[in-house]
Amino acid sequence: MTKTTVAPKRDYYDMNRLMSLMTGDEKHGPAATSTLDALWVLYGRVLRVTPGTVDAPDRDRFLLSKGHGPMAYYAVLAAHGFFGEELLAGFGAYDSPLGHHPDRTLVPGAEIGSGSLGHGLPLAVGSVLGLRAQGLTDPRVWVLIGDAELDEGSNHEALAYAGPAGLEQLHTVVIDNASASYARPGGIAARFEAAGWSVDTVDGRNHEALYAAFTAPHPGRPRAVVARVDPKE
Repeated sequence: MTKTTVAPKRDYYDMNRLMSLMTGDEKHGPAATSTLDALWVLYGRVLRVTPGTVDAPDRDRFLLSKGHGPMAYYAVLAAHGFFGEELLAGFGAYDSPLGHHPDRTLVPGAEIGSGSLGHGLPLAVGSVLGLRAQGLTDPRVWVLIGDAELDEGSNHEALAYAGPAGLEQLHTVVIDNASASYARPGGIAARFEAAGWSVDTVDGRNHEALYAAFTAPHPGRPRAVVARVDPKE
């Protein structure tokens, strides 16, 4: 297990350098870069978790369901001191903790092992229910999914359950980079709205719009933010 470290002060413009340290095949670069801005805003301004509180019962939980493109996730974790940036250069190597899919037993700060699409949202629902069972109603659970993951039936079941169950602690960020094969009538937001979620659709590169959507009140309902990203950017 790698150890957390004290992070030097970083800003968003250092992310390109950190991501460039990760080389090799199977990087899924577009899948990673489409998540970068949402991850940066979450870890910098929203999530209540630090390298020192990764095991605290009252921490926020972040689940990366879109785990087949974790380069931006690793860069953001390194920038916030969850592990040293020297690990980034070994990305995907046999002896590196930073695999092509995150492993929660190897990556400090990772809540789940992910990469098999369609599991993050159901796991997030279960996490909220588990917290409730322990009387922990303050920690929030965030999950980041890709638009094409919504083709998976397990996500639809979780989505359909969470709204009527009033899982206010649950927050979902959908990265919409137009990678889904089939469009949905009314768009992605309409699917969440039909299930009783609070929903916003924003520019996935606009940090202030993301922050406003992430922090908007939604009493009694789970929250979904659809972050639209141009795949050519």
